[in-house]
Amino acid sequence: MHFDKSPNEKPYCTLPTVKKLLEQKRKRETSFVSSCCTASTSSVPATAVTQSSTEPFTCAGASSSYSDMAMSYEQWTPVPEPSPSYYPTHPGSIDAAGCSLPMAFECSTLQHDQGFRDAMPQTHESPLMVADLCMASSWSLLGPSQSFGSPMEVSKLEEARRLVRGMDQSRATTQDEDGDTILHIYTAKGLRECSFAAAERLRDVGKLDAKEHRGKTALLVGVAANQPEIVRDLLSLGADINVCDVKGQTALHLAAHYGLPVVLQAILSSRPDVNLEARNFEGMTPLHSAAISHSATMKALSGSRMLDVSLQSRAAEKLSCVQMLLHTGASALSQEIKSSKTVLHLAVKEGNVDMVRYLLSIPLQNMKDFVNLKAHGHTALHMAAGLHGDPHQEEIMRLLLSTGADPSIRNLENNQPAHLLQSGLRGEQLKLILKKRSASSRRRIVSSQDQE
Repeated sequence: MHFDKSPNEKPYCTLPTVKKLLEQKRKRETSFVSSCCTASTSSVPATAVTQSSTEPFTCAGASSSYSDMAMSYEQWTPVPEPSPSYYPTHPGSIDAAGCSLPMAFECSTLQHDQGFRDAMPQTHESPLMVADLCMASSWSLLGPSQSFGSPMEVSKLEEARRLVRGMDQSRATTQDEDGDTILHIYTAKGLRECSFAAAERLRDVGKLDAKEHRGKTALLVGVAANQPEIVRDLLSLGADINVCDVKGQTALHLAAHYGLPVVLQAILSSRPDVNLEARNFEGMTPLHSAAISHSATMKALSGSRMLDVSLQSRAAEKLSCVQMLLHTGASALSQEIKSSKTVLHLAVKEGNVDMVRYLLSIPLQNMKDFVNLKAHGHTALHMAAGLHGDPHQEEIMRLLLSTGADPSIRNLENNQPAHLLQSGLRGEQLKLILKKRSASSRRRIVSSQDQE
């Protein structure tokens, strides 16, 4: 951060910005990926283990600086797990699943370096087994009774409160040139007790939802940094659950995009007034974000030459986010604003057969309407017919037809799905499937009319 230093403070003891902190973590975790990806693929329970740091890192400089508090506050160093979950990439890059990662934010696992002994974000067990990708109830493994780690220790919280109270008003509540407050910093570093104490003080002066230069409040930083405990703490203190950043992303959007089921559950279970249908500036709801992110991971997984346990785990986590949102009340019929696509259109367009299979297994009363809903004139079956060369094209078409997709519907160009199939033998084989379904539908209609 860039506050003016007191005469007693040394210039090399400035507190890094949120952006720098998370970039440093991303670099550490990227170097950790290669070793984890070569680990055994055998199933190992993902249990986060913590231990006390016996030699907390101390930062030189005046004791009055809250830099000292952020850098030397005793925390816990998680032990690396044998089973990887989500591993961020380099700053400003594209992750393995094709999802753009912001420069300043990431979903993180663990690790520490020589300069930072403070606790890194904890990993959390995936709520879905890879083999159970299509189980609609899998997300219930993270039920409302799930606890987000141990409660804060009273002694540590009181120590943090004492240190925050000891800061002068400007240091405790002022934002630096990047818009960061001490709460942003503590949240990004995973310092739960410090975050809670700082949040209490900022709440008292009406700045709990202060935004940094990318429009992120401490709550949004906590989500992006995969800190479910801090997220729930901030919500309990009154943080705005529906606040959005400069891209219109709410806490739900970020948790859904990055595939963080434990953080998502912390948001959904904390407050009843969360807006499940909030739109970001791309016109998408959190459910759309979750579906797109899952499709990107599945595409990366299908393009991998060998079994990638990390991608499998991430795909399971992202699908569980979709399940959680739908179970909580997000509408499967919501259409994103730019192209009117539902989550089904988005899944079919990307050839994501696992997502299609799950969406069509939901017991909707209006399933036929859902399947035949149009996005700029195209039904999901039109989009499936256009999946030329996709290995899942036929399976997706059969799934759609089995749940009521109508092959006789025409798009804005007056084309039926059969008209959009590829040429050649493969196209003719798929066309026969559509014709049989269409003929079967006509027979059912005639039989129904005769009975009347």
